[in-house]
Amino acid sequence: MLGVTRVMDRPRCAWAQATPELRRYHDSEYGFRVKRPQAYFERLVLEMFQAGLSWRTVLAKRRAFRTAFAGFAPKKVAAFTRDDVQRLLGNAAIIRNRLKIEAAIKNATVFLEISRKTGGFEAFIRNLPLHDPTATVKLFRKHFAFMGPKIVEEFLRSTGHWNVSHEPGCFLAQTVRRSRFS
Repeated sequence: MLGVTRVMDRPRCAWAQATPELRRYHDSEYGFRVKRPQAYFERLVLEMFQAGLSWRTVLAKRRAFRTAFAGFAPKKVAAFTRDDVQRLLGNAAIIRNRLKIEAAIKNATVFLEISRKTGGFEAFIRNLPLHDPTATVKLFRKHFAFMGPKIVEEFLRSTGHWNVSHEPGCFLAQTVRRSRFS
């Protein structure tokens, strides 16, 4: 059981041990299918803000992000103005990066457009060539700002569209299939 730790009688991946937020995320969100549009948008924004940082940092600020980004309601975020960008840059409770903030606002508009054109964001995801990671990343980058390959990969893994590789011995290793793309 290399890399797996027991907490509350459940063996988990080692990365999920540092905080209660990481444990909850590991146990009930990471790799599980997302259905609600707001949940998709939230995960898209959080994965983007995580770039260059730890997921632990992002999860610690998740509640503040929800407040700052209007509950991750894409319509509300798409309507953000320059004043909102300044407000967010002054908010010490979130990650203050102008490029990421502006990309989140732009991506809200793109998210809404794609959802309208495809019959919902879930339909957009289902129509991606998920069997071809390179093509999938290329399509995301064509539409969304600040979308590198790792961000797209983790977004699709975290929302249950690409399989998650849990460490051997993790209680979820059998529940969530190992990824073909790792």
